[in-house]
Amino acid sequence: MNLSLPQIEALRQILGDTNVLLDEADLQHFGGDWCRQYSPKPSAIAFPTTTEQVQAIVRWANTEQVALVPSGGRTGLSGGATALNGELVIALDKMNKLIETDVASSTLKVEAGMVTAQLQQHAEDLGLFYPVDFASSGSSQIGGNIATNAGGIKVIRYGMTRDWVAGLTVVTGSGELLELNKGLLKNNTGYDLRHLFVGSEGTLGIITEATIRLCAAPKPATVLVLGVNEMTDLMSVLASFQQQTSVNAFEFFSHNALEANLAHSGEAQPLAEAAPYYALVEVETASEVETEAALACFEHCLIEGWVVDGVMSQSEQQAASLWRLREGISESIAPRTPYKNDLSVSVSKVPAFLAKVDSIVAEHYPTFEVCWFGHIGDGNLHLNILKPEELAVDAFVEQCKAVSALIFEEIARMGGSVSAEHGVGLLKKHALSYSRSEEEVRLMKQMRQLFDPAGILNPGKLFD
Repeated sequence: MNLSLPQIEALRQILGDTNVLLDEADLQHFGGDWCRQYSPKPSAIAFPTTTEQVQAIVRWANTEQVALVPSGGRTGLSGGATALNGELVIALDKMNKLIETDVASSTLKVEAGMVTAQLQQHAEDLGLFYPVDFASSGSSQIGGNIATNAGGIKVIRYGMTRDWVAGLTVVTGSGELLELNKGLLKNNTGYDLRHLFVGSEGTLGIITEATIRLCAAPKPATVLVLGVNEMTDLMSVLASFQQQTSVNAFEFFSHNALEANLAHSGEAQPLAEAAPYYALVEVETASEVETEAALACFEHCLIEGWVVDGVMSQSEQQAASLWRLREGISESIAPRTPYKNDLSVSVSKVPAFLAKVDSIVAEHYPTFEVCWFGHIGDGNLHLNILKPEELAVDAFVEQCKAVSALIFEEIARMGGSVSAEHGVGLLKKHALSYSRSEEEVRLMKQMRQLFDPAGILNPGKLFD
């Protein structure tokens, strides 16, 4: 649908002329996200600056039967912030203020449009730390992070976004205003509705404010990159470091992922001996004892034959350089038009799952190159199938979808998830049944109906 001139004028009355955008370039920029499989087609972009304005828009939209798409930093990879059918996009970019600092409770109350890196800086200014971190922290917004329950590189130590949300202010799909948990550490008074909105992908309400927990500043850390011959050995390495050190992160990547990154960056091979897989381990080393424990664990893994070669950072600069071996992979393989899957299984099942997926792709599409990386310490794998140069994009995508169906069947057998951290959005809604039972989906639809009876919030996302 397209908005009529009277409807546009009504929006301007609520927001002001400069906070309603209609130009095609703006519609394209603010109407989608990083998922490039869908073409944005919003009718307008609205920029509220207060919770009251968001509530006024939602109430107006219910009266006018106008569909809304909430939009944060638009860094999602599942199309959850994409407006396909003339919806009005509610962009939270201008709601980015720090509302309240509570040092005694180690919390910050912020507007939902605050960029993640800004929140991290506010925490650092207090001598504290917001630990949920990922490559898009410079552009993602805290409201979007909450709506998708974002994870990142240190989930193994600090958990997901959900674990750091102490309170929420939400405008539901019916226009009701909810103040959820109010930043309390202990509040045992029935259903904690706050957690319904974490990971709800904008289908139940629009998050406008959040009270975020912080923790103590991190201690000095050391980074190791270890070459490993077998996936099962990665699990042994993980167990060894967890037993002997404080592990902040445990990432992995395949050799072809490393090769692509090095070719893109021009940097040298980190190890003298190549290996099929690599583990990146970050451990706390605030004392000489902890540093010696990390080194001893490294040497133990070499003696056991789990690791064939490795390097251990000797400075912050070298640690950052080693992290780039993992963080630069997505950018380096982008020219190969990768078909991405964000998957998870129990940590103990990772080697068997990876081997099974490799065999599925090799059997059905032997010319496809598979590039692996991910947060293996929490069971999250990023599968990237790289497009052969001679194959057209549309044909490649169709063939990958057929592969995905087989992979999702394996996910279901192993009790895993078809979307570990990127959400469902448009991209994965057809696959929801692989990870959620009929009973779960039925109850989720009932909750959506309860909070958004007119069905105006993010229609077509998560499920139809």
